[in-house]
Amino acid sequence: MLKSFIKVLLVGALSLSGAAFAQSANKYVNVNPPQATEPDKIEVLEFFSYSCPHCAVVEPMIAEWKKTLPADVVLKAVPVAFNAAMKPLQELFYALEAVGRSDLHPKVFNAIHQEKKRIFTKDAIVAWVASQGVDKTKFTAAMDSFGVKSKVQRADQLAKGYAIQGTPSLAVDGRFLTSPTEAGGYQQMIDVANDLVKQSR
Repeated sequence: MLKSFIKVLLVGALSLSGAAFAQSANKYVNVNPPQATEPDKIEVLEFFSYSCPHCAVVEPMIAEWKKTLPADVVLKAVPVAFNAAMKPLQELFYALEAVGRSDLHPKVFNAIHQEKKRIFTKDAIVAWVASQGVDKTKFTAAMDSFGVKSKVQRADQLAKGYAIQGTPSLAVDGRFLTSPTEAGGYQQMIDVANDLVKQSR
């Protein structure tokens, strides 16, 4: 039962992400229709899932890239759920944000993919977060809060608007979308997104 549940999570996260990274001709696709973005900023959205092994690999690379982005570029992480079993992982991301513990974001990837911890259900998530020194009651309240639920709903809307088929994917300026599959690899995806940021000016 548990193995089947985990398989659902991983299959959802890997959906059409293409482990072989067969590069497309343009290295990105045009978003049609274009999506609304933050005013006066070049918005970059990082669509990811904690259960996605590709996201775990690329996350530290994106964190380093973020440090180099100019002031007019805003990079936002958007957790994706391809099925209902992945919803608690979306709530995890926004609840960490709500309690001021976004520093645990990379540790979640490490716990799942390196330490092989099965923190996919709400109870398992709360227990793991509590083991990291976060107040259990406060975090549970954050996961159940209207604010977190609203952000999860918005994340679902963004994933639908950008027609996200797999993770990781990077959307730039509401008009372009690239991924390791489109660009031909992890670093190539970031390089393409960087070029698209410059193009958006």
